[in-house]
Amino acid sequence: MSRIPKAVPPTIVGGAAIVAIALVTAACGSGGYNKPAGASGTAPPTAAASVSVANSPLGQLLVDGSGRTLYLFEGDTGATSTCKDACAQAWPPLLAPGTPSAGSGASAAELGTTTRTDGTTEVTYHGHPLYTYVADTKAGDTNGQGLNQFGAKWYVLSPTGDKIDKD
Repeated sequence: MSRIPKAVPPTIVGGAAIVAIALVTAACGSGGYNKPAGASGTAPPTAAASVSVANSPLGQLLVDGSGRTLYLFEGDTGATSTCKDACAQAWPPLLAPGTPSAGSGASAAELGTTTRTDGTTEVTYHGHPLYTYVADTKAGDTNGQGLNQFGAKWYVLSPTGDKIDKD
């Protein structure tokens, strides 16, 4: 003889649903940094950006304060960055909460900033917005050199701020 299971009372099902919805809502509302609308997903900077010069197989090139290679994007229009959303995920802009500083070999006169569409401040050098590349996993990597992504090519910069084109 088979047993017929008893139905679960509707009040238990309804109560469980309310608890589940509350848990999901709480998880979605975690605190932390809230990006401005349209932000690229890059982390907010915590210290003033620094630009220095390092030696590489491509010659002397610009690096950030952690020794990560800096790139220019040929798709940018002057000092205006056009790299946002998915582009800025792959090529994080060098952001600055204050005035950027020139480290060893870099020219303070060439440093500047530009305001991105998301309201963050990006460092420029010789009028070019600066980016790092996510596939550069350690200081000195130049895996982004000459890549054609997001509609234009990416190049490392010399200490004068010109692209280094070894194509």
